[in-house]
Amino acid sequence: MDDKQIFAALEITGHEVRLIVGEFFNTRFNIIKVEQVPCTGLSLNAVEQPEEVVDAIQKAAADASKLIGAPLQKVILAIPSVNMHRYSVKVTVPIEGIDGEITVENIRQAMRKAQTINIGKGYALIQTDCVKYTVNGISTRRLPIGEKARQLTVEIDMLCADRKLSFDLVGCVEKAGLSVMDIYLDIYAVSKEAALFEQSVDQNVIILKLEREGTTLGLLNKGRVTSAVINPVGLASFAQALVEAYGMGMNEAMEQIKYSARLDEKVYGDMLVHIWPDANGHSRTLSEKQLIECIQPRIQSWVQDVGNLCGPILQAGKTAVIITGEGGELQGLDSLLRRHLNCEVRNYIPETIGGRNSGLTACLGLFYAYKDRLPITGYTDNSLDMEKFIRSVSYREARAEGKPEDTLTNKLKGIIFDSRK
Repeated sequence: MDDKQIFAALEITGHEVRLIVGEFFNTRFNIIKVEQVPCTGLSLNAVEQPEEVVDAIQKAAADASKLIGAPLQKVILAIPSVNMHRYSVKVTVPIEGIDGEITVENIRQAMRKAQTINIGKGYALIQTDCVKYTVNGISTRRLPIGEKARQLTVEIDMLCADRKLSFDLVGCVEKAGLSVMDIYLDIYAVSKEAALFEQSVDQNVIILKLEREGTTLGLLNKGRVTSAVINPVGLASFAQALVEAYGMGMNEAMEQIKYSARLDEKVYGDMLVHIWPDANGHSRTLSEKQLIECIQPRIQSWVQDVGNLCGPILQAGKTAVIITGEGGELQGLDSLLRRHLNCEVRNYIPETIGGRNSGLTACLGLFYAYKDRLPITGYTDNSLDMEKFIRSVSYREARAEGKPEDTLTNKLKGIIFDSRK
């Protein structure tokens, strides 16, 4: 299993902790386990209740470890793009080898040189992204390893975020008993999963990461992340209208918005979409028309806010808008925005089996962000003890111990025989 790599990706949002364990095997990526643990310890720009965040991380890691059969040790962490700032530098390093070939160490030297710039006390350096390489007057986005040259010029983006928030999140992960393998901005991770860097080479791409606590708007241009802003209005604001008008719980209201509201219809009927008991035990009902009439004002206000924020970008040239995050599950939101912004708008839902949930987009993108940097970093770590993992899934060991193989067939046999007894 030398060609198998198992990593764990972690994202902490305002309402839950998301953990995905996945493997790269023979160039293919497979999801092993997905954990989503409720957690309200994080606000838009601060860790308000670190103990709650730590407990949620520990629960997610413990549940995943129990299924996998080996303890989770390390994670790749997504950092919210709060106060995101980009420093772009161009670094030139000499090629001093005897054969004059560019090596990984030359690229690492350029990155170390770039990291010496002053980013200010309020920022934390999240990642150093090599955007473009220039060799013998020719620019390319691929690694120029092995090419002959006298010098190498690297265009590097230093992507930074709020220092205190970043340090607090890393601290929560470490208090939960895990190590952080690497960190990436959530907007960058989304771009990796949805292949948006390639799409932004000849047009602007705006990411709308719509979550319960707020909306992150990230801008991509010429194959790089350029900026991000946070709008404090999210899905919870829409759901709050239902909570106030009909007295249902927040989770119930969220389910109705995500799976019952068709936002792009012209006419809505009286078809019932939800029945629930009130505090007195009496049944209450909600029709599709009531649902839309209740949440529509807040959604229209959010659409207007997004239009105001995106206006200057839309005027600058061709632009595509991608809706992701938990809000990517909303039906018809893309149509509403398309009519208002007059540009291409679409939802992004991952296609990986086991992870077909728009809310998992950033978490899944962490795998590809980390994997793509391995040729430069040279990291060889996995997120768990591979020896224990291999032993836990080894069929040979099960046979040596005289244990029957734990297959679905044997489980069914056990059920049948137990029922006969």
